[in-house]
Amino acid sequence: MPDQANAMTKRTSKKSAKVAKKAAAKQVAAKATKPRKAVAQSSARKPTKATAKKLPAHDAVPKATGTEVAAKPTLLSGGNPQIAKAYGDAAVQAYIAAMPGWKSDVGRRLDALIVRTVPGVLKAVKWNSPIYGVEGQGWFLGIHCFTKYVKVAFFRGASLRPVPPGESKSKDTRYLDIHEDGQLDEAQLAAWVKQASELPGERM
Repeated sequence: MPDQANAMTKRTSKKSAKVAKKAAAKQVAAKATKPRKAVAQSSARKPTKATAKKLPAHDAVPKATGTEVAAKPTLLSGGNPQIAKAYGDAAVQAYIAAMPGWKSDVGRRLDALIVRTVPGVLKAVKWNSPIYGVEGQGWFLGIHCFTKYVKVAFFRGASLRPVPPGESKSKDTRYLDIHEDGQLDEAQLAAWVKQASELPGERM
């Protein structure tokens, strides 16, 4: 009898061990197959330094450099720069800088010659043209760009000697047209500028 009892106990123990082993295996399998909870990522997360480098170019915000260039003035008919009415050298220099091609060099030469010839000359831009004058006497000369030449207008040109060659609808005004391949007689031009500055000019 004791031997039979021992044998039954051993069989029962083995059976219990198998059942326990199967239960443990089921628990492991259940954990392995159980879906993990998705971790929601906020779309508002700020990119790290590593991810910031991968941002597309259109997402980048350009930095101000302080070297932005102002837009060039509009060129009107004949290539004449559109400059707002203003008094002083700055407005005239803006006009000269905007004169297209070879005309800008002519503008610089004319401006320098007028300043040398008439110390203290007054400057302004009116009617999209640089004009020059003398305090108390008025404006005596203007410059204007055309397609093939730069026109110098002497507002009392009919009184100059010799009279400048370009005629005008105004009986007083005379013109000098400067072409790209033309020769500029600076001595004669300076003489005309000097005479014109000593005559009563256009009202300021």
